[in-house]
Amino acid sequence: MGKIKLWTVSALLIGAVLLFWCFRDMMPNAGTNEVSYTIGDRWELPSELREISAIAWLDTDRIAAVQDEQGTIFIYDLGKREVAKKIEFGGPGDYEGLAIYQKDAYVLESNGRISEIKDFQSAGRTVNFYETSFNSDNNMESLGLDAGQDRLLMVPKDRDLASDRSKGIYPFDLDTKKLDSVPAFQIDMGDDVLKRFRKNDISKIFRPSDLAIRPGTKEIYVLEGASPKLLILDADGNAKKAYPLDKKSFPQPEGITCGPDGTLYISSEGKKGAGGTITELKLRR
Repeated sequence: MGKIKLWTVSALLIGAVLLFWCFRDMMPNAGTNEVSYTIGDRWELPSELREISAIAWLDTDRIAAVQDEQGTIFIYDLGKREVAKKIEFGGPGDYEGLAIYQKDAYVLESNGRISEIKDFQSAGRTVNFYETSFNSDNNMESLGLDAGQDRLLMVPKDRDLASDRSKGIYPFDLDTKKLDSVPAFQIDMGDDVLKRFRKNDISKIFRPSDLAIRPGTKEIYVLEGASPKLLILDADGNAKKAYPLDKKSFPQPEGITCGPDGTLYISSEGKKGAGGTITELKLRR
């Protein structure tokens, strides 16, 4: 009887080892992709920003934000911890991305349409609309400013324009107001950096919810809200590192921006009765 038990235990151990080796690439590891960040300050947002969908750095201690159902830009004062101003620019919609360039604001809808709010903080602001090659099938959420190139960057959450195996980061020229059909950068769904997040549907390995360029290094930070994670690309668009984010701290991270000193801020929608938040994230390299 003892021998039977011994053989049973041995067989189970051998099976566990074989399973580990077969699926080790799909498991989180404690190597270069180790969760390596700390949380700095956190701002609890009012109920009207429970579904905060995007943020953009504005100026000293102020962040602009939108929520996905209301055509309003909220100016949030980090120092005073309150909404300082509300700027209406449109009716109900599905507003998912936000970028600020000089005196103008740009808001992206999930169907790919961009609203340009000229001189958005003034009473005389005007609104222009620009259609892109994207539609609701692409499920657009990401909009970031590339100030050095006078362009916006956008990447589909779901289907790309060309392939399911990669997602292009496409430039929208702020002079011509046109989207380039050739991506400036590519996120390869099969990249080794994303291997730990492997899924049967390769297009769902990484589903971007927002992006931002860090001043100085020009690194591109790409956020995912569905399965919270943060992907870092270098200035040439090469994947460097991917961080899973704690779902308790970031239940649905939908917005990301950088302060002029490189400080990283992530906004998350509220879940299960909780309100939306803005969190300062400090990466440990």
